[in-house]
Amino acid sequence: MMAATDALAGVLTQMTGPWPVSAAARELAAAGVPVFPCVPGGKRPLTEHGFHDATTDPGQVEAWWRTHPDANLAVPTGATSGMVVVDVDVHAPTDGYEAFERAYRAGLVSRWAFLVSTPSGGMHAYYPATPDRAQRSWQAARPGVDFRGDGGYILLPPSMVSTNGATVGYRVRQINTGPSATLDSDRLRDFLDPRPTPPPTTSDDVQRSADVSRLATWVAARGEGERNRGLFWAACRLAENGVPAPDALDVLTAAASQSGLGEREITTTVRSAYRTTQPQARPSSTVQGSPRAADGWFARDATVRTSAPGRRLS
Repeated sequence: MMAATDALAGVLTQMTGPWPVSAAARELAAAGVPVFPCVPGGKRPLTEHGFHDATTDPGQVEAWWRTHPDANLAVPTGATSGMVVVDVDVHAPTDGYEAFERAYRAGLVSRWAFLVSTPSGGMHAYYPATPDRAQRSWQAARPGVDFRGDGGYILLPPSMVSTNGATVGYRVRQINTGPSATLDSDRLRDFLDPRPTPPPTTSDDVQRSADVSRLATWVAARGEGERNRGLFWAACRLAENGVPAPDALDVLTAAASQSGLGEREITTTVRSAYRTTQPQARPSSTVQGSPRAADGWFARDATVRTSAPGRRLS
């Protein structure tokens, strides 16, 4: 598992100048990192089964980018690739950098392998996946930090996406030259977004849990042309049954990703369903940019550099 982040960091380190996405895809596949293409300028997979089609086969990788030379580059997260990602985002009025810094000072996210700046002003922090342990993807909307593990995927440099009328690329901002370490994703979630202890389980709770599981399976099986509509319908059912919006996102993100939808599209659809079903809920809107964290360690204007684990990051 450690080798995956090392291999990815090694390839990214070579990107000292402009690289074609196809060249990065070939290098990553040759290093043993499974890859797949997404739409040019976006995050939606171009493959029939989304991130499930990721491969290291050089012939398939060559064929994908010969057919779609401007395609973006993505890798699955979790056990499939051996790497997981903490996604720091910026939503008004929440600044994910502040939450990430709190977690850093608590020793929960300190030993990352490398950091990538995202087009929206956020940041991706990469870690080795924990061997022989499931690490499910989750979203913590209030602190502005998400986790990409099993059931997720991520775009890599030098991919470009269109945001606010401009095309902006992912870029490597910092590579850890010392050893990285696995991440306790459950502990991180409890730290960032603590939840009350649930009451004792009743037979109704067990039935609702089974119904939610069947609903997620149904969403994952939707084909092209019915994915968005099916996701919206499922989210409305969860809202009607009193499932909190963050829990609905947790359940439906992994399921809808399997059907080929991108995370932002999933989030928008689920929130729209909750606004329709529960009009009193008013989720915050996304804005570009972020104030610096308290001491600027993870400010979005950081430059690319390397760092040993025990040294300050700026």
